[in-house]
Amino acid sequence: MPVRYIRVDPTVNLFAPAVRAFGTIAIVGRVTTPAPAPPASASASAKKSAAAEAAAAVAPTPVAFTSPDKAEETFPGELGEALTLVFKQSPGPTLVYGVPVDATTPDWKGALSAVAGLNVQLVVLANTPVDGTSKTPDGPIGLLSAHVTSVSNTGADGMERMGVAMLPKGSTDPKVILPNERMVYIAHNSDEDAAVAVTGTIAGYEPFVSLLLKPVNIESPPFNPTDIDTLNGPPEVSGSGPTGAGVNWLTTPALIPGTGVYMGEGYTGNPGSPKKYIDVCRFVDHLSFLLKAQLIGSIGNVRISRSGLRALIAQMEAVLSPFVDAGVLNAFEVVVPVLVLLDKDPATLTPDEANRIHTAEVQRLVQVLAAVEYAGAVHRISIDLKFD
Repeated sequence: MPVRYIRVDPTVNLFAPAVRAFGTIAIVGRVTTPAPAPPASASASAKKSAAAEAAAAVAPTPVAFTSPDKAEETFPGELGEALTLVFKQSPGPTLVYGVPVDATTPDWKGALSAVAGLNVQLVVLANTPVDGTSKTPDGPIGLLSAHVTSVSNTGADGMERMGVAMLPKGSTDPKVILPNERMVYIAHNSDEDAAVAVTGTIAGYEPFVSLLLKPVNIESPPFNPTDIDTLNGPPEVSGSGPTGAGVNWLTTPALIPGTGVYMGEGYTGNPGSPKKYIDVCRFVDHLSFLLKAQLIGSIGNVRISRSGLRALIAQMEAVLSPFVDAGVLNAFEVVVPVLVLLDKDPATLTPDEANRIHTAEVQRLVQVLAAVEYAGAVHRISIDLKFD
């Protein structure tokens, strides 16, 4: 592991590259690679060997796309179709990586290992619904869920990400999911790849934008009210906020002109998490990166002194203040405990306080406490009409 220089607390390491997008996608999908047909007289073992050679020829090497041109030519099969669909979203992604796996014996684990090193924020497996088999630890959705958690928590800094998966067509059972605040689950009635389409929709919006009622370019007849109640979990009443069971759905609201398809909610896959909404999880990742990128220049330069630590606070304020001005944050507070001690008259310091200053100077470690108040978007409006 490389040396990490900045720590917000004893468990969070801070270091990051200078640039990070907020909507780059990696799509892992099956490709069709027809093998030369063996002679009719070939033995069963020879035919099996030919099939194995064809599968081995599909190396999970990521290929970058900035448009759907040549996507299906490069990756015939489900991956090429997914790349074409993801670029149909508006707004949509600007950069998508295609990662191929064999159509017969897909190496999901190897493909996700290749994705781990990519600077992407969203990962999806083409045409792979979540069910009792796929969500096992060795199943594709189980591997995807483990991947986004592992890379986000222990991988390289700046690589935090979320995964997207869909329920089988027409399914309304939220219990089928694998709960994870870094997963997004979609219920749909489409013959197209709803997970890929929604991934493209998410990528088109800045991290702090709620995904509720954002358009998805896909054909998907709406669910009936009973199905939506089932998907959304416990019933909502006039005075309650969104309940949610960790699954979003595609809908066509009657009050929105036209017949478009929209996101019915913006939940992550863990309704009990503080990161219950997609925008919360994405914004925390985004803000964390911005602070890391801003503060890395302080390492080796800022000194543990009153002026030095005030300069450190000013750098953090330069990141946070624009979000307050834009209404994304209601407020924030930055506190450096050792600076509070440095501001005191040295003659009034207790032995413990003086030792804390000494320890910070000797260890060259500064603790910074930052609290932000996020201004969440409205998801429900409750109106009481009174007639006299």
